Amino acid sequence: MHHNNHKRISARAVNSGLLFNIFLAILKTTAGVLGNSTALLADGINSVTDVVYYILVKVFMRIAGKPPDKEHPFGHRQFESVAALVVGAFVITTAVAIFWEALNRVITICTQPQQLVADIELYTLYVALFTVVLKLALSLYTAKVAKKTASAAIFALAYDHRSDMFASMAAALGIALGKMGLLWVDPLAGALVAIIIFKTGIAILSRSSSELISTVVSGGIETQVRSIISSVAGVDDIEQVQVYRFGPYFVINVTIGVAGNITVFSGNVIATAVENELISRMDFVQQVHVHYHPVYKR
Repeated sequence: MHHNNHKRISARAVNSGLLFNIFLAILKTTAGVLGNSTALLADGINSVTDVVYYILVKVFMRIAGKPPDKEHPFGHRQFESVAALVVGAFVITTAVAIFWEALNRVITICTQPQQLVADIELYTLYVALFTVVLKLALSLYTAKVAKKTASAAIFALAYDHRSDMFASMAAALGIALGKMGLLWVDPLAGALVAIIIFKTGIAILSRSSSELISTVVSGGIETQVRSIISSVAGVDDIEQVQVYRFGPYFVINVTIGVAGNITVFSGNVIATAVENELISRMDFVQQVHVHYHPVYKR
């Protein structure tokens, strides 16, 4: 019961994050365009990329969730890599486009008479400040859930909300200074947000390689995996643990050592026990692969 409760709280954190991001994406993009703020528009697109990434991860994880068969022992892995490459490329292209657009605007403002540049509407500032407050609340709430459920995936989401908050702060500052007459600061803030989006794209791409991207995740989750495995009877050694993080989900590869004189059948029972323990005791673990080697005790 306790674990199901954790799963429910975790799922709520993931889904509320997604819903708020959809809401913010629409609000900021619209206000940015209508209110002539490059910074707010860039921040809106930042939310759009979050939403696209999230939805793709959900969709691909459905496909990837199909159990491996004899022909495709790692059949799911390529789907994840494809998703990561598609989304990563999309995010990077978007970032570059916003960056150039913003730079062009800075140059236009600096080289041409001021009256050519449309005034930034005051409501864009309120939208940016509202986003900062909402993202602060979301990151605190998500971090609290992460502590309660000890879920590395949720910690990573809290971290994402926090970086969104800083992007919105940059936008708010740019708009405020733009309203004070320093018109070039707003598109400059937009360019800064584009750099943040670019970094997200790079992170997504490197996620498709085997390394864990988020520093928040790496230490904690491996320790958690190791302690769960060592609680399984029959495991004499943990040779290797690899955790692939993909959005809020995980795929785990482990190699364990079992007594060398037992039957293959017994070894398989131990490996299955390890798999079941990891899936039932950790949130968002989509798949576990267990290899076992013989260990001869002296």
